[in-house]
Amino acid sequence: MEFILIFKRIEDMKKILIIIAIIFIRTLYACTKFLDVVPDNVATIDNAFADRYTTERFLFTCYSYLPDFASTDGNPALNSGDDIWYAKWHEWKSGVKIAKGLQNITNPLYDFWSGSNGGKPLYTGLRDCNIFFENVDNVKGLDAAEKKRWIAEVNFLKAYYHYYLIRMYGPIHIIDKSLPVSAQTNEIKAYRDPVDSCFNYVVRLLNKAIVDLPPVIQNAGTELGRITKPIAMAIKAEVLITAASPLFNGNPNYASLTDNTGRHLFPASFDPLKWEKAATACKEAIDQCQAVGIQLFQKSDYINAFPVSDTTRQIAALRSAVSRQWSKEVIWGCTNALTGDLQYNCAPRFYQSVDNPVGSNHAPTLAVAEEFYTKNGVPINEDNSWGYDNRYKLRTATTRDALLIEPNEQTVRLNYEREYRYYASLSFDRGAWFGNGKETDDLDPWYIQNRKGDFSSIFEISQFSITGLYPKKLVNMGSVIQNGSWFNAETYAFPVIRLADLYLYYAEALNETKGTPDAQVYEYIDLVRNRAGLPGVVESWSQFSTSPEKPNTKAGMREIIQRERLIELAFEGQRFWDLRRWLLAKSYLNKAVKGWDVFQTTTSGYYRVKTLYNQTFTERDYLWPIPETELVKNPNLVQNLGW
Repeated sequence: MEFILIFKRIEDMKKILIIIAIIFIRTLYACTKFLDVVPDNVATIDNAFADRYTTERFLFTCYSYLPDFASTDGNPALNSGDDIWYAKWHEWKSGVKIAKGLQNITNPLYDFWSGSNGGKPLYTGLRDCNIFFENVDNVKGLDAAEKKRWIAEVNFLKAYYHYYLIRMYGPIHIIDKSLPVSAQTNEIKAYRDPVDSCFNYVVRLLNKAIVDLPPVIQNAGTELGRITKPIAMAIKAEVLITAASPLFNGNPNYASLTDNTGRHLFPASFDPLKWEKAATACKEAIDQCQAVGIQLFQKSDYINAFPVSDTTRQIAALRSAVSRQWSKEVIWGCTNALTGDLQYNCAPRFYQSVDNPVGSNHAPTLAVAEEFYTKNGVPINEDNSWGYDNRYKLRTATTRDALLIEPNEQTVRLNYEREYRYYASLSFDRGAWFGNGKETDDLDPWYIQNRKGDFSSIFEISQFSITGLYPKKLVNMGSVIQNGSWFNAETYAFPVIRLADLYLYYAEALNETKGTPDAQVYEYIDLVRNRAGLPGVVESWSQFSTSPEKPNTKAGMREIIQRERLIELAFEGQRFWDLRRWLLAKSYLNKAVKGWDVFQTTTSGYYRVKTLYNQTFTERDYLWPIPETELVKNPNLVQNLGW
């Protein structure tokens, strides 16, 4: 019937043949990823670029393909690794399935190739970006300066969508322009481009974008979240860091990946110059950020109308760096996915009630809790005075601990004498929580009580922390739960990248370019550590570590920088990608996932370490599988190794 109507309305046989050709291509060969054919609804496209207003709407359509960074159902980096775990009721989540090793080729999880199971269709996004470029010059009444800015924004988006796909799938097919409807079959059945070519293409697009992007947003009321020069430069630094990292730079495990012409898709050897390019890009991005006032959020930046202790101020500042709306440290805060739902899943309950205002299910694992440093700034298993072997033994808090732990209550030694980021990032049984409507007296905070039967404990099968821990840093201090039945989330733009992230990238790149670490390497990691109230790396290791020489070697410093990133950026989605690009996921994600025994009512029972799952991660899991249906449609595609 549909075809009959089409034929009745169209008398020109040439138009009929074009429509049939488009239908044939799309059904037999097409996929929004590789087939970027100009659509047949030319009139609709013309209308989309009829004037400034409609063109701006199409610009926002190009933005709409950005991943939902703050969504536990839209961002694989938030819950597909080893840092967050859920109770069994949440096993339907794509992230949970990936974390359990259940990725597959027939119906891939978080499929950003074609857009399913939590993924967005990024190749469709690339098509729309190309349509924008092909039509923007014809728009009437568009100011030249504004047009340059919009083109720069779309160049960034086009670069970022390519980059996101590369990070997931490795070599991809570059979509530089739309294919005409007259495209031949061999043009449509495209090949994957070598991964170095992919990275180089992304950098070229970013360089074009950087020239015409504004340094800052002028109209905060209508433009927050739009791309700026610091954002593009910071992402360029990240792209080059990723390209220089072991996953993509001379990885012997992927040396055999070729297409059906025999072309190698991964570089055969390690290229040290990639780290030099990354270091240069990091420094340029840092300089640009600092020039427009982007700075680390310091203790002095936290303002409270009531007097608070230095400890509370330090912890509040560390939380605010991430979850304060438009923190001065955030380079790119993405507004397409605000954080109300995320906070709902992260926050504990503060009252005993028959109603449940929060989900409390986004639960950090015990491994992450053990990753944070002691108060001396070194790992708990290296600190020569902390007592690692006694970390699970009980200790009773005193009034001196009141700012951190509930006095006269017992908790494990693991929760004592830790660095400030531990208390800013995590909440635990009998731990203090400043905020949630209580900011007048830091000696009277909330204290989380999480053993079975306590007000913060298991509410129902889906609404509790399976590990007994909560990611406090992701909950804005202004968010309030009242009377156990109402949750008012103070939302914020989720930080895709912030200045501390960029500093640590720079320290990493510098360390990789030098024979031995020097003052320049230490400078940028120490800026992050000092903000967190810790001494510098050399001082901490020389005084408190059982391996005092570690910062003096390239390998030792590499390990320190990697751990610093895992701590500073915990729960922000960076760990997931970092472990992969470092080729360390196979080590981290082949261990037991552990938490406290939250179904126990007694203190000693609750603080038994419980294995929740034994993870498995194989070599193939470093990259996503290409959907099997796409391999059938396009024989020129080759699957990633192991799938």
